[in-house]
Amino acid sequence: MALPYIIHIVGTNGKGSTGRYLSSLLLQLDQKVLHYSSPHILKFNERIWIDGDDVDDETLNTSHKQLQKILSKKLLERLTYFEYSTLLALYLSSGKDYLVLEAGLGGEFDATNVVKNDLTIVTAIGLDHQNFLGDTVSLIAATKMRSCDKRFILSNQVFEEVDTIKKEILKDKEEIIKKTFELTSEGKNLPIYLQNNLEVVLSVLDYLGFSSFKYKLPKLFGRYQQLNNNITIDVGHNPLAAEAIAKELKKEKKKFILVYNSFKDKDFKKVLSILYPYISEVQIIHCDDNRIVNKVILEETIRGLTLDVSDFDIMNMQKKNYYFIFGSFAVIEMFLKGYTEYEKR
Repeated sequence: MALPYIIHIVGTNGKGSTGRYLSSLLLQLDQKVLHYSSPHILKFNERIWIDGDDVDDETLNTSHKQLQKILSKKLLERLTYFEYSTLLALYLSSGKDYLVLEAGLGGEFDATNVVKNDLTIVTAIGLDHQNFLGDTVSLIAATKMRSCDKRFILSNQVFEEVDTIKKEILKDKEEIIKKTFELTSEGKNLPIYLQNNLEVVLSVLDYLGFSSFKYKLPKLFGRYQQLNNNITIDVGHNPLAAEAIAKELKKEKKKFILVYNSFKDKDFKKVLSILYPYISEVQIIHCDDNRIVNKVILEETIRGLTLDVSDFDIMNMQKKNYYFIFGSFAVIEMFLKGYTEYEKR
């Protein structure tokens, strides 16, 4: 059986939305596709999307049993959570036309780079996970771009260093140039950063021989998603994401209550400074995770920006206020777990 065409997505921000747009549009073109992404928000099944749906428990269990037979116990014990998840996705991609693999933290040393890719999509690159990837944009861009095997396409970038690194590391690879498309009315209503990701996807499809077709955009879970008229959620968590989100909040011409928390290794002071003009106060949502920043430090940072800060209680949300929930997948997960009860009020 022929291997699927493998599209590897690396970058700091926009990997999940780019991958889902690409996978959904390929499916609309009658292609069989598996999209592997991470992390998940509510359930592990979100990480493996097959032909339009998250993988079901039965399929996961069957695949797990098959891998247990194939791999030695010694190897299984050495695999990390992410490495094993990646193997599950690779196993389930058998018989597909396309496999869309989203990198975890990096690129060249990421588990998703264990297979040769046919095309690499490089989304927006910025500072994040510096402890693993390097403390400059150049170092981060280099490790991500070195994952490219054959050809690549570069999304819109914020930092000039990314283009410099591209010319150095990818000079021997084939570049697909991102094109500008006349988006549908649905596409034009997307946030600017999602419009950019959609154009990358349309450029890839054009390169693959799919052009001039009508498409319907999927609803993205947790990506500038409006739950109702006064609640918007986004899984972004770094300054690059905050910059993109700030452009959208500015259009709203109103102030939001920011429901927030952050991992201790994130530049939460810069994130808050970027969002500052568009928020009236910050409410800290509790997250059960040992990676979360010390609450006292976060409160001091918020007060240092002359913003009011309090604990978030979902049952005290008021319909007259506008809420923006932001900070990480963990923040969105905690919020959504309480949201069902809130709606029952």
